[in-house]
Amino acid sequence: MKPKRTILCVDDNEQSLSIRKVMLETRGYRVLAFCDAQQALARFAQGGVDLVLTDLIMPVVDGSKLIESVKDMSPQTPAILLSGTVKIYEQETSADVFLAKGMYVPADLLERIRLLLVRKRGPKRVHPPRPHASATPCSNAMA
Repeated sequence: MKPKRTILCVDDNEQSLSIRKVMLETRGYRVLAFCDAQQALARFAQGGVDLVLTDLIMPVVDGSKLIESVKDMSPQTPAILLSGTVKIYEQETSADVFLAKGMYVPADLLERIRLLLVRKRGPKRVHPPRPHASATPCSNAMA
């Protein structure tokens, strides 16, 4: 059995957070859910998080600042920024993906998560082809 991927999910709206948590857990992910970005960041610093999924508009620390802090600690960790009030996010962001709530179906979010996690893990190893006994050395090929 392959280990579950861990998603740090942050949203100050407890209902949205709960729905997202259930959706991800039923797809086999381990979800660390937080309503407070500062607490989420403290948990991220402990390690073991494969992806961050956060709301944009939150009190004290917004999602964009949370992702910026995450990327400072771990640049390779993928991050998705969600917003229910902003349809197009034009500011500079460290997020890998921006999604406007209500403008995507859950299957889109799940597919983006899957793709970001595959990209983080890297491509599957491809074994290089074995050279044939009749192969010519590179120095002769340039003549």
